[in-house]
Amino acid sequence: MSEFKITKTSFRDLLILETFPFKDERGTFSKLFCYSSMQDVIQKRQIKQINYSYTRKIGTVRGFHFQYPPFSEFKLVTCLKGKIFDVVIDLRKGSPTFLKNHSMILDEGDNLALCIPEGFAHGFQSLSKNSEILYFHTEKYMPKAEGNIYPLDSKVGVEWPLECAEISDKDLKAPSLDISNFKGLETS
Repeated sequence: MSEFKITKTSFRDLLILETFPFKDERGTFSKLFCYSSMQDVIQKRQIKQINYSYTRKIGTVRGFHFQYPPFSEFKLVTCLKGKIFDVVIDLRKGSPTFLKNHSMILDEGDNLALCIPEGFAHGFQSLSKNSEILYFHTEKYMPKAEGNIYPLDSKVGVEWPLECAEISDKDLKAPSLDISNFKGLETS
């Protein structure tokens, strides 16, 4: 059996990664990332930063965040504990799914990760208390390249499954997406 199963979504290059944990009487062991097994997905990119997110309260929304070129980043996102409603918005110039969103639930027991290519904004809502998320990034965080979109923007069209309990001041002050003027992000 392969270490990973890769499933395509209806969005070009947006993939779902499934892991197959080893189980015995002690518990489980999972490989979350292996460069040699994931070369078709990761290609020539290198993981440069790994982030951990802990969200205490159900209904908390984080996002939508992205980085402008040349610091755009590939992200691999998985839920270690709890459950989240994970959402990405395609911001890639010329993409057939430009400005559309893709959502899915990531749960601690599903062994899934979302592989998000460069040119997508990312956000999530916690569906359980004490959710823990692990992110692998191909670029380090660059404040000067940071972009964000107001998470409750009706133009984005995300229907959050729960009432939004908490949103950071930074995310509340994020701009709405000006669809008439936003031309998209250049990606290679």
